[in-house]
Amino acid sequence: MAFDGIVIASLVAELQEKLTGARITKIAQTEADKLLLTIKNSRKDEEGKTLRSQERLVISVNPSLPLLYLTEENQASPLQAPTFCMVLRKHLNNCKIKAIRQVDLERVICFDLEHLNEMGDFCEKRLYVELMGKHSNIIFCDEADTIIDSIKHISLLVSSVREVLPGRKYFIPKQEGKYSPLTLTREEFLQVMARPLAPDKAIYQGLIGFSPVMAGELLYRSSLSEASATSELSEDEKLHLYRNLTEMVQDIKDKAFHIHTLYQGDTPKEFAALALTGYQRDGKYTENIYDSTSQMLYDYYHTKEALGRIHQKSSDLRRITKTALDRSLKKYDLQKKQLKDTEKREKYKVYGELLTTYGYSLQGGEKSLTCDNYYTGEPITIPLDETKSGVENAKKYFDRYGKLKRTMEALSQQIKETSQDIDHLNSISNALDIATQEADLAAIRRELEETGYVRRHGNKGKQKDRRPAKSKPFHYLSSDGFHMYVGKNNYQNEELTLKFASGNDWWFHAKETAGSHVIVKTEGKELPDRTFEEAARLAAYYSKAREQEKAEIDYIQKKHIKKPNGSKPGYVIYHTNYSMTIPTDIAGIQEIS
Repeated sequence: MAFDGIVIASLVAELQEKLTGARITKIAQTEADKLLLTIKNSRKDEEGKTLRSQERLVISVNPSLPLLYLTEENQASPLQAPTFCMVLRKHLNNCKIKAIRQVDLERVICFDLEHLNEMGDFCEKRLYVELMGKHSNIIFCDEADTIIDSIKHISLLVSSVREVLPGRKYFIPKQEGKYSPLTLTREEFLQVMARPLAPDKAIYQGLIGFSPVMAGELLYRSSLSEASATSELSEDEKLHLYRNLTEMVQDIKDKAFHIHTLYQGDTPKEFAALALTGYQRDGKYTENIYDSTSQMLYDYYHTKEALGRIHQKSSDLRRITKTALDRSLKKYDLQKKQLKDTEKREKYKVYGELLTTYGYSLQGGEKSLTCDNYYTGEPITIPLDETKSGVENAKKYFDRYGKLKRTMEALSQQIKETSQDIDHLNSISNALDIATQEADLAAIRRELEETGYVRRHGNKGKQKDRRPAKSKPFHYLSSDGFHMYVGKNNYQNEELTLKFASGNDWWFHAKETAGSHVIVKTEGKELPDRTFEEAARLAAYYSKAREQEKAEIDYIQKKHIKKPNGSKPGYVIYHTNYSMTIPTDIAGIQEIS
């Protein structure tokens, strides 16, 4: 993610439009490193009517997730306000926001505030918000930039660069060797590109506010993505790079932002305030465009947070599934090895039959018998137990053959069952990978309970409701208007295939790998080729093959799908089918919420 100076610039532009002239009416410190400001504004429209609005500004300086955005959501505050919050309330209650500005292209936002002091005189204060990873802070200063207080106190014991303590002078530490893109000259840029680094690294280490993502974008726009070192670039190529940079900087100055998030499937991968054309060249990403930087940041981080929360809550199920899968794989390898050992059973059967035929010639005490093998027409030597007769040796070999045959038959059935267990556990692992809601996890837990991998909780003898959790399958609409459904787990796969789909609907599944069932409702119509391809892409993406560029997909009409008696949830068989190899991305396929 690129929460860089350019995104900050687009955020400041939005705050300037919505908050300049507004008043801060409520200040809350909801967490140790987080503020929530309630801001009310009143403006005149074109007809002279007064328009009133209320905004809530979230400012978080959490080291792992520094963030600032506007929201409509309120948040609970502690009963006793922390000291920093009380200081802000003392000075800034009902203060006016005179201006909001960004310092150069730094990740620093300054709120210029005006309020009345105890004597009723107008005073100015400044609230600096530094969004710089582990160095993030909220610093409250007077009009002379003397620090009044900060949400984090930094002494010289913590930082030798700058103290952030009441009474100290506020300043932004100078970044050695970095230039502001807003005032960058051609000569300064050539100095940046003269450093012996990779071109993208030279850009983001030499220009304030540029992230690695935007540095890569600049190189892509200049058709220089392949260069691995600045020494490979000619003078003309560096000047071409500078011209593209000035165009990007002009967009920033003109506030011509392109606020968007790039998604890969349902997962947000990147966001930016300028177009990321380099990311979209291969068609793997879908773009969601926003009018508001705050809304973009809110959606991105809340989606990320939700996915992270689901992943965290599924950790115990993942561990159980992985442990069971590893155990089954070891069992499968051992069973295959044992089965290979039974391959010599036919040799013992031949020994027994030949001894039955030629054993009459034995006198007793021989250690072997050489005779003609009437199956091959060649001589064969049979080891003997000299303490036993020919008949007894024949019986010994027949007994070995019988034992190995029984072992082979039992192992063949066991290997089949273990293989089915492995397929089933892989399907559960895939369901955990694509789970998006807690209801999805509940359905997976129930399946693990019913198959004995997880112990059921509750009082014995007490009847509990074991119906599947209420979660819905993914729902997509093809480019030709056909509805496509994707099962999130084995229960949904079975429900979609065996109950929801009609006989002429089409069924898709990744070939010989765990994955979701995809059903395309035909409504009695013939499917166009494009719909077949989009449904196959869904089957590829929602399978264990999603990390590959392409996957092979089987597809067949539902009426040819069968479920064997006693088989595990979601397991079906089919014999005649079509196949296609298809890319595993689903960019451009419309999802219906």
